[in-house]
Amino acid sequence: MIDFVMKLSYFAASILFIAGLRRMTSPKTARSGIVWAGIGMVIATGATFLMPNLHNGLLIITALFLAAVWAWYQGKRVPMTDMPQMVALYNGMGGGSAAAIGAYALVNALQHADVCAAGVVSAGHDCLHGVIGWLAVIGAFIGTVSFSGSLIAFGKLQGWIDKRYTFPGQNVFNALVAIAVIVVGYLVVQQPSPTLILAFFVMAFVLGILMTLPIGGADMPVVISLYNAFTGLAVAFEGFVLGNEAMIIAGTFVGAAGTLLTQLMAKAMNRSLFNVLFGAIAGGGEAAAVTGSMKPIDSMDAAVQLGFADRVVIVPGYGLAVAQAQHKLWELVKMLQDRGVDVKFAIHPVAGRMPGHMNVLLAEAGVPYDLIEDMEDINPQFPNTDVTLVIGANDVVNPAARDDPNSPIYGMPILEADKSKNVIVVKRGRGTGFAGIENPLFYKDNTRMLFGDAQEVVTQLIQELKEL
Repeated sequence: MIDFVMKLSYFAASILFIAGLRRMTSPKTARSGIVWAGIGMVIATGATFLMPNLHNGLLIITALFLAAVWAWYQGKRVPMTDMPQMVALYNGMGGGSAAAIGAYALVNALQHADVCAAGVVSAGHDCLHGVIGWLAVIGAFIGTVSFSGSLIAFGKLQGWIDKRYTFPGQNVFNALVAIAVIVVGYLVVQQPSPTLILAFFVMAFVLGILMTLPIGGADMPVVISLYNAFTGLAVAFEGFVLGNEAMIIAGTFVGAAGTLLTQLMAKAMNRSLFNVLFGAIAGGGEAAAVTGSMKPIDSMDAAVQLGFADRVVIVPGYGLAVAQAQHKLWELVKMLQDRGVDVKFAIHPVAGRMPGHMNVLLAEAGVPYDLIEDMEDINPQFPNTDVTLVIGANDVVNPAARDDPNSPIYGMPILEADKSKNVIVVKRGRGTGFAGIENPLFYKDNTRMLFGDAQEVVTQLIQELKEL
């Protein structure tokens, strides 16, 4: 009876995972989708306590309570600008947990080597023969890489690691390390020993670091999505090892969704998954020199252009999140709408520091979903746009990606803001973007630079509009 209840609970949790993921496909239902999936996870976790011969129940409950309280506290206080770091860190914890399950399974099988040699084969018990053994090793491998790689991604996003670390022949060296991990993993399955198991995890941990260190900050959205997929796959593999259906289904969904998202993100940056994994940089040669000068504009003139335009497109970027200016920006937009201005928001797939960063930022301010346009839909509209207001965005509107074959970001799809009749760029200073590349848009004849903190600038624009 208990086994039936446990299986039924896992089935209900799986249905909630599927329904929750389906609802996450629309911004209007995404919040409820997260709730549904969360309820499913609570059910799956509770059902685990019904397992026969469960040990250390008090420790498990204590760990769950402390983790839930800490996650709730951190989730409430983390600013929007640090959300990518939190996602990277928690994703790494998921990969590390899957790796820990694999480590336990391998060590446990080693301790029962005599019994296993007698022919006892059982998933989720003491022996890891055949397919189950390989699944344990593969899950541990992927989970460890995700764990260490996510920690490096966290460090880069946090600003603790602020450069790309490369050396000659790095791709070949990384490939050799990966092959070595696979060989040691094979030996662990065939004839496990404490030394081999330790070497396996150390090498996998180092591989995750080596894979992530060469990747530039501009590729971090793709990296986060990639390691999310890794974590999901690792959880699914270890679910087979434990015989846990909920882990298999949840991990498979996360792995599949993360893989698809990674492909979409890589396409949006004109990067192949192979290049992302091994830190290659698209393009080559020396980028064309930028000519001309930046032409500043004051808030009054900018307000006049916006207030008397027929059509305005706003391109938000990470600088908007840093300044926490999304609420003031929405106030500005409502004022423009009251004046009869048609206003739209243009979102690049990799704007910000993680997938959907700008969408979440605008949703937090209450911006209606029908005002937000994706890159493919908004680009044909730029030539008929009177003013494009770029706030805190840089690389995603860089025309060098379209026009300069030698640019490191050449071929990356961009928001073609430069084709607007007028462009106003709100920017703190004259520095380069996250990718460290100069932006010719800032020097074009139809572009004016409105320097300053986004929060302060938008507030000034609101005041100027009130006086028009």
